[in-house]
Amino acid sequence: MAVGVFDSGLGGLTVYEALNKRLPDVPFVYFGDNAHAPYGVRDADDVYKLTTSAVEKLWDAGCDLVILACNTASAAALKRMQEEFLPADKRVLGVFVPLIEALTERQWGDNSPPREVAVKHVALFATPATVSSRAFQRELAFRAIGVDVEAQACGGIVDAIEDGDMILADALVRSHVDALKRKMPSPDAAILGCTHYPIMEKEFQDALGRDVKVFSQANLVAESLADYLTRRPEMIGKGAQNRFLTTGDPEKVSRNATQFLKRKTVFEQV
Repeated sequence: MAVGVFDSGLGGLTVYEALNKRLPDVPFVYFGDNAHAPYGVRDADDVYKLTTSAVEKLWDAGCDLVILACNTASAAALKRMQEEFLPADKRVLGVFVPLIEALTERQWGDNSPPREVAVKHVALFATPATVSSRAFQRELAFRAIGVDVEAQACGGIVDAIEDGDMILADALVRSHVDALKRKMPSPDAAILGCTHYPIMEKEFQDALGRDVKVFSQANLVAESLADYLTRRPEMIGKGAQNRFLTTGDPEKVSRNATQFLKRKTVFEQV
């Protein structure tokens, strides 16, 4: 009875941790496509091919339901996967939905016309691929009016985190926040639109200032999945244990993941 969690690299471990704490009785199989990370600089077709390949491996590992704990994959591949790829007995969910629900204070199934919301000026920090997809702006526009979104493509942060260079990651965060503020000096809220970025949440908050509400995805996704599984318990697959899979060097990935999670974490190569 396992649920799959997919990311291009280590960033999805922020989501994995929140899911594991919220749903301790559910086994999770984590898949990091570290050999091909980062996805944020790839085109949509490439992201689609890599994501579908990873999802198939998670199905093989006993996961009928897979969470795309990767904003780039959610933005560039999820809609096409749902239209062309998924068999009737499988589900793939993205990480945008819980974030949009929190920002607009309305449930995803609420199909009433768009309305004004409390937040008016939103800073979106994401990978270049997520920014170019405009998926966040598109989904937000269906549910809210009068919201100004300024997006900042944050090149380099994912690479620095994957390499364990947190000094460089800190410097890049501050550089990207400065660039965003030149375009939007006073945002009300900031979206960390990549699951790697919560690792740097404190740095984002410090650079933005205490008056900016920072939305991070991990806990929102965990609550959303708990609600989903209450309604659809049959989507918990046949897998029976927590596992960590990677396309990269398992020793390097295990070492970096252990440092991040602060407990021994062993990845298997697939």
